[in-house]
Amino acid sequence: MENKLTEISEFGEFGLIDRLTHKLKAQNSSTIKGVGDDCAVMHFEDSEVLVSTDLLVEGIHFDLTYVPLKHLGYKSAVVNFSDLYAMNASPRQITVSLAISKRFAVEHIEELYSGIKLACQIYGVDLVGGDTTTSRSGLVISITCIGDAPKDRIVYRSGAQINDLICVSGDLGAAYMGLQLLEREKIASNGQTEFQPQFQGKEYLIERQLKPEARKDIIKILEENNIIPTSMIDISDGLSSELLHICKQSNVGCRIYEERIPIDYQTAVMAEEIGMNLVTAALNGGEDYELLFTVPIHFHDIIDKIEGLKIIGHITQKEYGCLMETRDGNEINIKAQGWNPLS
Repeated sequence: MENKLTEISEFGEFGLIDRLTHKLKAQNSSTIKGVGDDCAVMHFEDSEVLVSTDLLVEGIHFDLTYVPLKHLGYKSAVVNFSDLYAMNASPRQITVSLAISKRFAVEHIEELYSGIKLACQIYGVDLVGGDTTTSRSGLVISITCIGDAPKDRIVYRSGAQINDLICVSGDLGAAYMGLQLLEREKIASNGQTEFQPQFQGKEYLIERQLKPEARKDIIKILEENNIIPTSMIDISDGLSSELLHICKQSNVGCRIYEERIPIDYQTAVMAEEIGMNLVTAALNGGEDYELLFTVPIHFHDIIDKIEGLKIIGHITQKEYGCLMETRDGNEINIKAQGWNPLS
């Protein structure tokens, strides 16, 4: 027997907020007042305050056919944390605003919030406020993240220098291949009541798409090695797009090498299955939330020994352009072909 679901109208806006946010405890000393008043109150001493926000819309950014609400909540928070780490900062607080259609019950929103709370617990971030309203279509999630960093440690996209090394964390293309796999199985399941998706041997790809992680660990490793990147960005829209952002804002060019782009075995297998060029997936797939950054060349030996980091190229003069050297020695122009939400 199925449990009876509770209509949101039974609670009202403030009753729902109370239910979703009760027992929240601050993890950061900068959080003076969280949920429960007209505004949250934060205090940052001897550091700069950084703010980032993301908007996720059902049917554009996620498909609830195959995205569990708890995973969606977790991912919604983590992608915001990633923006703060991409500037060498620490996320401290988030606010969460939701537009909810009538097909969602209280229990559904609690499941979404359970993922948000789990992400906050793991990354040491406080949920300090937000808003809820009605949506006439699907679910809309807006999260704003507040963080801090010492002024002399903040990293912008605009600081790359000629001869700097171009580095990337983790591996690329897996999240995009996970999305292709989920979409393939969604189509295959159409009209079937006893359908079993074929995910065996590709669990890593599913995890990378549904439950990405922000690279807090890489920020810590760089700090431990006294390395402050000259520029940095997280890979949300694809390696090619992010490289071009850094080059444009730093007024430089770049050269990367196809053979050095880190790609997981499961990504390669999936690309072959669907007939997609593997490097295209790694360059343009997006949603990896790895860190792309530049460092002075004298850090080469240190970076080269750090597990999980890969040197993929170097910064050049602007007039040399933005190029990738292929495995067969040819040069191709890097083009921004990653995710564009307005296309």
